[in-house]
Order: sequence, then structure tokens, then C-alpha cells
Amino acid sequence: MRAWLERLENERGLDHLTAKMRRLVLGSYGVLMALMVYRGLQIEGDSGPLIPIVAFVLPLVLFLPSLIGRRPRGHAWLAFVSLLYFSQGVMVATLPGQGLRGTLEALVSLFLFAGCTGYARFRARQLRQMAEGN
Repeated sequence: MRAWLERLENERGLDHLTAKMRRLVLGSYGVLMALMVYRGLQIEGDSGPLIPIVAFVLPLVLFLPSLIGRRPRGHAWLAFVSLLYFSQGVMVATLPGQGLRGTLEALVSLFLFAGCTGYARFRARQLRQMAEGN
């Protein structure tokens, strides 16, 4: 796996791979955020849908500074959190009538995981190269 990634870096270049992973992260992050807001709206509670929306969205919102700052370590931690959404999506997919929504949530969180791990790797290498070049 390591040799394949290094060959990919040499063929495509770190700038290209980092930009591609960033687009994947931002796209899947936005879709997952929208899915969580939709899911929160579906839950009826005494205080309305605000509490469920906050509960589903807050873990994602906490990583906004890392996404905006393009920090590799924050992306790596977001990858771990995306696995929680993956397992939640798999569990929801097993519920009657919720298969499509759960499957979509699991797939989007899997894309977020892949994008975050790729971005963390390529961005860290990119920053290391810039530090060595100066």
C-alpha cells in the first residue's frame, strides 16, 4: 500500500492529490452535514427538532476550524469521527423503512473517512516538503 501511494504521489504530484482529497472532504462533509440536519428534523421531541439537530451536527461542527485551517491532524481526527457516523448509518440501514437513508449516511461517511485520511497524508507530506525546501 505504501509503495502504491508513493508511486501515486510521484505520478500525480502532491499538489494535485491534496487538492483532490480536499474537494472530496468538503463535498462529503457538506452532504453528511445536510443528512444530519435532515435526520434531526425527522425526530420529534418535546423541544422540537433543535436538540436532535445539535446532537447530530455538533461533532461535525467542532472540526470546522481544522477544515478551514487545512490542518492535517484535524483531518485525521475527523476521519475517526466519521467512523462513528459510518456505524450509525449501518445501524440505521437495518431499520425497517430506513435502508436508503442509512446506506447513504454510511457511504458518505466512508467517503469522508477516505478523503480525510488521504488529505492528512498528502498535506502533511506537502508541508514537510515546503519546510525542507526553505
